[in-house]
Amino acid sequence: MALTADQVRADFPGLARRVHERLLVYLDNSATSPTPRPVRQAIDDFYNLYSANVHRGLHTLSEEATAAFEGARARTAAFVGASGPEAVVFTRGSTSAINLVARSWGESLGPGDAILLSVAEHHGNLVPWQMLAARRGVELRFLELTPAGTLDLSALERLLTPEVKLVALAQVSNVLGYELPVATIVAAARAVGARVLLDAAQSVGHLPVDFGALGVDFLAFSAHKMCGPTGLGCLVARPELLEAMEPIEGGGDMIVHVGLHKSTWNRSPFKFEAGTPPIAQAIGLAAAIDYLEGVGLEWIAEHTRDLCDEAAARLAELPGVRVVGPLTGRLGPVAFTMTGVHPHDIATILDGEGVAIRAGHHCAQPLHELLGLESTARASFYLTNQPSDIDALIDALEMVRKVFG
Repeated sequence: MALTADQVRADFPGLARRVHERLLVYLDNSATSPTPRPVRQAIDDFYNLYSANVHRGLHTLSEEATAAFEGARARTAAFVGASGPEAVVFTRGSTSAINLVARSWGESLGPGDAILLSVAEHHGNLVPWQMLAARRGVELRFLELTPAGTLDLSALERLLTPEVKLVALAQVSNVLGYELPVATIVAAARAVGARVLLDAAQSVGHLPVDFGALGVDFLAFSAHKMCGPTGLGCLVARPELLEAMEPIEGGGDMIVHVGLHKSTWNRSPFKFEAGTPPIAQAIGLAAAIDYLEGVGLEWIAEHTRDLCDEAAARLAELPGVRVVGPLTGRLGPVAFTMTGVHPHDIATILDGEGVAIRAGHHCAQPLHELLGLESTARASFYLTNQPSDIDALIDALEMVRKVFG
């Protein structure tokens, strides 16, 4: 790593602000990570110096914008180990990317086909498949949890039959924090001829992710969870699958020719990007990738795991606190409950102490219902956090205990 943790934090001036007269401790990275100066600068440069539309303009600004935008696509492809820029489709976010697969590739499925998910999936990797099941009569199957709060892979042989055409799972759970053994999943899926979609919203930018080496077919992630801007995500897919898929939105830039009654589509990935694309956001994503690689993905992963292990261990020592999910091996989120205190009250009191966490079902209602919980509190860690943030979290929870007796 070329930088120290303190040097990393210096690139995030928002972390130096005070909230309720307390120095901010930001522990909501699984929802949205802070954005460092170089990313904001890259976006500002676009708007200040060459703000123009892409692909169709012949003037200098448009050519500069096009070069930066398509350069961002190539940068993203290289970052995640895709075959090339043709494998990267820019979307509104990871949820939008998964919906694209469900609305296009998924339309080839029908009665007798099945999709394998897990009970711990984010709604973004559950609801699109529910909608597909309602449209096409597809069966949904689910991996359950072990008592330790990880996926029960012992059920793979029973659930993965030839009827399963797709396995769609999160690489890192946004509640339980476990890391999926992707190689095991891919090998089992390939044995029955199933495709694999990886929801990598909580993993890309947090640890090295190599699309080609993983051997999956689809990969979805969001820029705003990896130090990039909001409003942008990516679908990375095998080019031959994209070429065979139909676009789900029509309009400018996704066409080659338009007649009054019929149009012909552009090649992939452009046929999936109707209208003016998220130019500034893509440029910001490329800057975020440069930043994360400068810090070092291996360091970020190790640093985050260490913080999660320490936080989970210290939370588990507090009277009345239950850590939801495994106590070790987490990457990012550490969800917990406190006897007699609603998670929303925990979050509100912690905010008064300058500690920002998340409270709710974290877009994982079925998981919480399975665990017998309405909601949880969630502290989530990333490259900007340090052990003193865990101290602040524990101290703030003592205030919660005082308020609720």
